[in-house]
Amino acid sequence: MLLPAPVTPPTLVDDALRERGFAVLDAAGLAAFSGVASGSFGELSPLWEDLPLDAYLRDGGRYRRRRHASLVLEEGQHRVVPHRAHWQPVEYNALHGGMERWFEPVSDRLLQAPAFVHLMHALGRCASRLKGEQPWYVEVHQFRIDTTDGIGRPTPEGAHRDGVDLVAVVLVARSGIKGGETRVFEAHGSHGIRFTLTEPWSALLLDDERVIHESTPIQPRDGPGYRDTLVVTLRAGGFQGP
Repeated sequence: MLLPAPVTPPTLVDDALRERGFAVLDAAGLAAFSGVASGSFGELSPLWEDLPLDAYLRDGGRYRRRRHASLVLEEGQHRVVPHRAHWQPVEYNALHGGMERWFEPVSDRLLQAPAFVHLMHALGRCASRLKGEQPWYVEVHQFRIDTTDGIGRPTPEGAHRDGVDLVAVVLVARSGIKGGETRVFEAHGSHGIRFTLTEPWSALLLDDERVIHESTPIQPRDGPGYRDTLVVTLRAGGFQGP
């Protein structure tokens, strides 16, 4: 049985992040949080149909497809920076840390879409309310995890932090699968929660300093299945790099 997500009203997102380190928005809540019309995000879903394979999986799997982009939010403006490698230190990603991973870039169709731009600015404002007004160094990841190998791992590195300030995990689509449960744990405590995002364009927001997160593997129901997500990280002080 799928455990329902503990949905947070958009007006209480800041409170939830301060009190427990995470907040969950349903699709209507994400639209309200971003200041866009209901249904605006759904128009972006087809952009997950042409993601190239992730060639860097150290477990040898072929279950993950992705694209990547970087941008900076500052003083109410945003700029997309020249395409760059995604890099994490080993202390945050024991499986893939220390590697410069050059993923194919996110398309301009997504980066220039009004709903996407509104979401980026809403996340920037949220991060500034949480951590203080400052420039935010943003990395954008489009993921498709599928059941090509019989099992797909959304977080092959296991429960982790990302080494950033704010993380947004947006469920774009979920089709023909079981599993994919979200788990959030206190980084410095014993409490945790588990639930499954099922509604397209619902989202989980995380204070990365305070919580650890993971998603459990997915398996097919009756045929090939997949789970599409948009993951956005915001970091103060600059992008992570070697």
